[in-house]
Amino acid sequence: MLETAPLRPLAESELRSVALFAGLPEEVFAHLAATLPQRSLAPGSVVFREGDAARALFVLLEGELEVTKQSRRGSESRVAILGPSDTFGEMSLLDMQPRSATVRTLSPVRIVELGADALDELYRKDVKAYALLVLNLARDLSRRLRVADGLVATFAASFADEYPARASAAKP
Repeated sequence: MLETAPLRPLAESELRSVALFAGLPEEVFAHLAATLPQRSLAPGSVVFREGDAARALFVLLEGELEVTKQSRRGSESRVAILGPSDTFGEMSLLDMQPRSATVRTLSPVRIVELGADALDELYRKDVKAYALLVLNLARDLSRRLRVADGLVATFAASFADEYPARASAAKP
């Protein structure tokens, strides 16, 4: 990752606006703000690529990102655009699999990284805060799964509606 400019210190208030950190105790915000690494990236920078090994999630503090997936035929498709307070890369913390998508900056961005080591440290310091953070992560993943289910259902329904029309139009 390419850094673009010196970064200002991470403010606790920036973390409070992120759903992932909702409900955490004040001392946890102070600890996270003091210890989590942040990066500033220029437009067009790749945060990570599909297939990369990883053990961290990121929080977008400023700017805009795109998430792309590669098809089996090698074409790349945009699947999401992310804005401030969005999290990404969280699946790598849970399933320890390679990155499932590529994330690229669309504007200057500032991100903060929550790695497996930081999550483990939170577990050792405050198991209740750790449990709340993991529950918040599960809620976000559940919300995304509901959206994906809706998209798949819409696609399947439109395909099912279109297929009989094409089949009957092709008959002599």
